[in-house]
Amino acid sequence: MELLTPFEHRGQRPISRRLFLRRLARHGGVAALIVAGSVFVGTIGYHWFGDLAWIDSFLNACMLLGGMGPVGDLRPNGGKIFAALFALYSGLIFLVRTAILLTPVVHRVVHRFHWESDQAKKSSNA
Repeated sequence: MELLTPFEHRGQRPISRRLFLRRLARHGGVAALIVAGSVFVGTIGYHWFGDLAWIDSFLNACMLLGGMGPVGDLRPNGGKIFAALFALYSGLIFLVRTAILLTPVVHRVVHRFHWESDQAKKSSNA
């Protein structure tokens, strides 16, 4: 089974609420894995390149991924370069995470609209 299953075709009936919630949970799980991996990479990067303690590295990675910005100053140039690149990466991850979470919802709304429209056309032509 694929991690993110393909969506139903326009002519197919919308999936049940239970299956939709399961799809939403799978998408949430994928988004959570991406965030967890990003926190892991950020924590290691801040520790190695920024010469920060593990807890401070974790704090900086979480703050950047959460959109709040870094905490404290970095002294080594390698840490500053890592922080700049991680900030750019964090912005991209925010967009990716949002897209992963919103895709099932937007698809369901649009699919339901089209499916009901097609059903109304079929019943008026019959």
